Amino acid sequence: MLLALSLRDFVIVDKLNLDFDNGFTVLTGETGAGKSITLDALGLLLGDKADFSQIRHGAPEAQLSALFDLSDLPQLQAQLREQGLLEADESELAIRRIIDAKGKSRNFINNQAATLSQLKHIGEQLIDIHGQNAHHSLNQEAAQRKLLDAFAGAQPLAEQVHSAWQEWQEAVSALHEAQNQAESLQIERERLEWQHNELSRLNPAPEEWENLSQSHDSLAHAAEILQAAEETAELIDGDNGLQRRLYQCQKTLEQLSNIQPRFAESLELLTSIEAELGEISANMRDVASDVEIRPEELAAQEARMAELMGMARKYRIEPESLPAKLAETAAALQQLEAAADIAALEAAAAERQVRYQTVAEQLSAERARAAQTLGSETTLKMQELSMAGADFHIALLPGEPGAHGLEHIQYQVAANRGNPLRPLHKVASGGELARISLALQVVTSQYAPVPTLIFDEVDTGIGGGVAETVGKALRALGQRHQVLAVTHLPQVAACGEHHWQVKKHLADDKTISEIQVLDQAGRINEIARMLGGETITETTRSHAAELLALASA
Repeated sequence: MLLALSLRDFVIVDKLNLDFDNGFTVLTGETGAGKSITLDALGLLLGDKADFSQIRHGAPEAQLSALFDLSDLPQLQAQLREQGLLEADESELAIRRIIDAKGKSRNFINNQAATLSQLKHIGEQLIDIHGQNAHHSLNQEAAQRKLLDAFAGAQPLAEQVHSAWQEWQEAVSALHEAQNQAESLQIERERLEWQHNELSRLNPAPEEWENLSQSHDSLAHAAEILQAAEETAELIDGDNGLQRRLYQCQKTLEQLSNIQPRFAESLELLTSIEAELGEISANMRDVASDVEIRPEELAAQEARMAELMGMARKYRIEPESLPAKLAETAAALQQLEAAADIAALEAAAAERQVRYQTVAEQLSAERARAAQTLGSETTLKMQELSMAGADFHIALLPGEPGAHGLEHIQYQVAANRGNPLRPLHKVASGGELARISLALQVVTSQYAPVPTLIFDEVDTGIGGGVAETVGKALRALGQRHQVLAVTHLPQVAACGEHHWQVKKHLADDKTISEIQVLDQAGRINEIARMLGGETITETTRSHAAELLALASA
């Protein structure tokens, strides 16, 4: 449930701190005093889009925060703990939002940064707001279908139907495209087959070009490599080579090394040089033994490279890309063959149609059960709202399969006993439509798992004894939920267990809106104002006191 709401520099609110109670709370005030500001603030905290015009004039930013008790919402607690937004021993949730003058906002859940989608997802499980214009949308089939599915708890199934419909239509579209483009697909398939066959005959192997290029370079320069190795070996080991000259130097220096110390040092260096020359000589022998002059193999490699180069130029790619081109052509051909496989496409479309039909029939069954319950309970509630003899029915009219299922949802009503049922938009007047909408909202809210219900002037268009009935219905609803109602009807206000009054006044040439909790005397005065206007007499006060007494009886 909602525990507290704090606003600062929001619209015409300077600073506001509200503590909420269980049961049924009413919020009243003069027109334009700011009764809906509280609901707008809650909407923003639960993910509505922010607007810089919501910042109080002259203030740099607006700050909003709310505190919720999640003790009765274990599933939401588990979700928040999985996201790291709620500690294991906590059961309270704080939501805060700051809106700056550019319309940008920063959002926080338990002091951790959060996205609007997170606020929306959480908000849907915390508060259900029924707007004052809810009855206007009730004439639209989309609104009727959405309300029925929500009552039936069938929204996930409705989403499955929508997805199954899309998949079916995509399969049908692919089938029709293949049927309509059979000739062009055949031409494209022949082109791909010719390319694939040509590349397959060449059969380029992965890394073949790189290996072939390296081997070709070795074969092409084999004679030069052999000559260089042999000449180098001769210069080192020949009759007058470096090794012989090195030996002569060693003999010359050895005779005087015991006399001249630097000769001894030079002998050590010559020994090192002798070892390195020996290693070089061995390398040259190895190279000479490995090198073979194979003109036939070189010619074959040159021919293969010419083939690869010619094919690469034809497809305007590098030779090393030919294996990838072959794989790409094979994949494209396989995909095209699948797209042109009419039988397979027909089978896929049929399979998806069966899946759609299955989930759509499940949805129809859920709707049928919910329609009967919602229709009968709404009819009973309408009797309480001074629509004696009226009958409410939800018809599931067969229709063509579609994204929303197999039927059209139509709310029907007979305003008087004995009258035939007719579509709601053709029968109900404005006042009747408001009462039917309220009856639906009260009935559906009884089953809602959301702990807090807010009604924003949903009693528009009714009055007198009906208004008193509405107030009692909302008060009864407050036994199961936390209920907040913004109302202009004294009969509804009198039924509240708690009463808040919205007032506005001037301060420093600025309009400020405030909310105060009314005691018994304050409630009498406020309800008297709602009954008789600005001039409050003892008669209106007496009438107001009587309304309060009757509501509490």
